[in-house]
Order: sequence, then C-alpha cells, then structure tokens
Amino acid sequence: MDCTRAGHHAFWQIKLFTARPRKSCRYDKEDAMTFQATVLNVMIASPGDVARERVIARDVILEWNAINASDRSLVLMPVGWESHSTPSMSDRPQAVINSQVLEHCDVLIAIFWTRLGTPTGEFASGTAEEIEKHLAAEKPAMIYFSNAPVVPDSINPGQYQAMTEFRDSLMQRGLVSMYDDAPSFRNDLFRHLSQTVIRDFTETDGMPEIAVPTQSDDPAIGDAARELLLATVSDRSGRIMYLKYIGGTDISTNGRNFVDDRNPRTLARWESALEELERLGFISERGTKREVFAVTDRGYAYAESLGVITES
Repeated sequence: MDCTRAGHHAFWQIKLFTARPRKSCRYDKEDAMTFQATVLNVMIASPGDVARERVIARDVILEWNAINASDRSLVLMPVGWESHSTPSMSDRPQAVINSQVLEHCDVLIAIFWTRLGTPTGEFASGTAEEIEKHLAAEKPAMIYFSNAPVVPDSINPGQYQAMTEFRDSLMQRGLVSMYDDAPSFRNDLFRHLSQTVIRDFTETDGMPEIAVPTQSDDPAIGDAARELLLATVSDRSGRIMYLKYIGGTDISTNGRNFVDDRNPRTLARWESALEELERLGFISERGTKREVFAVTDRGYAYAESLGVITES
C-alpha cells in the first residue's frame, strides 16, 4: 500500500491491504488488486472494562473495509494507544498518547460501561481527555455507553459515579448511544460508522450505497437466562444448584436463591431460564439427578463477550 498526502488525509495505493509509504501513487489498471484510496484513522478509546467491545470495534472497522473500501476508495484504519504509541519521557503519559496518536486521528469511537478510567492530571480520565481534545479539534466522535447487566460487587462505586457524571454531562452537550449487549453494539456501530463516513468524508453523488451487514452470530438469550448466567460465572465454583424438596424448589448460585418467594410464576421463570442456558450450551448437568449444573467454556466465553471478567 503506497501513499502520498494531500491536506489532512492520506491517499494510498492499496495492494492486498499491506502498506509501504512512498512519495507518489497512481492506479495501475494492469493490477486488479490495486486501487487508490483515502485513509482515515479511527481511534478506539475506552477504560479497561470493555475489552470485548474494543475487539468488536476493530472487527467492525475491518469488516467495513472488506465491504466498502474498493468501491468507496476509502480505507478506515483502526487505531489504539496500545498499538500506535511508543515509550517516551517527553511529557505526561496521556499527553504523549495525544501527540503520538490522537492528533493524527480523524474519527473517535469511545466506549464505557462501569468505569471512567484513571485521572490524567488535567482530566477525569484518559478516555475523557481524548474525547475533549478530539471534540475541541472539531472532529467527529461517536460515544457509547453499555446498559449490560453487571454483578454489583464488581463495581467500583467511585468509578461508576464518575462515569455516570461524565455521561450526563455529554448528554447535555450532544447525542450519545446506549446499547444492551455485544450484538446490538456491533450492529449499531457499523451503521453509525457508515453514516459518519458518508456525512463527513465522502462525496455521495454517483457512488454506491454503503453496505451494512444485518445478521449476527451471537446467540439470542432472554433476560432471566442472562441474569442467571452472570450470577453463576461470578460464583467461585461456577455451579447452579437445582434442588426440589417437600417445601418447594431452590435454584441458587453465588449465595442467591432465585426462587425465594415460593411463587409458582417465579419458579416457572427461573426453570425456563435454566433450560434455556442448557439448550444454548452455556451450562451442562453434573451428575445424574439434574441437581447440579456447571458453566461450560461456551458459557464463560459468552459472559466475557458481555464484558464480564471471569476467573480462568
């Protein structure tokens, strides 16, 4: 991939999406795998509790390129401080990231769940500083907040309060996006990214529509089943006890009995949740009496896809 620059953006001659800069570029009609394109740097910013979403954001950017780059003559480059910064003692850490990475980015994607991040000395967190600097440069920023369930004991109250205060301040200044789970985040981000690229970086006359994928491989799961799974992956043994006796039925894990009111409808709800988790392969029976169920590797993986940190 060869490059020259005109104004703020880079223009590249693309060959199989591998890059080596040079001073000029042109389209070689004899090489069907070569085309000239503008490259936009897309920074992914977040605290440390949304690792799954950071992976999804990179996947979405690469998927956008696979579908649209050739037709649009436009390539999106996923950028993060962990991959694009180098050690330097020239300034405080966040200032180094700003100068090495942020200032060269065209679009910013910021993602939050329960944390705001570590203060930088000038702003409430590194991610907050990146957002404010990016907005001050009048560049587009897409900011996301997760509504995914979380185990209460895993929340840092100070971090959660700081995050909600920052979220509320942003909502007074512009439009942010909320999402419930990893599949909805993926779909929303692809659509929003496509709309942002069309609005801010492309000429639309005579150009093809940007393609947006509509399906996801992530399994659908009910609210009760998700709540039961998240409680179980937080249990040290990763097990659900399903016990029937004369006085009633218990479905319990991590110190909580989900059938604590002896209401038949409550029992039906959590028995259905148990069956759903087993059907999805997220739990499996241990023993022969269907009294003990354990989270499977698939179950732990799904919980991690929701941003839950599980112990290996």
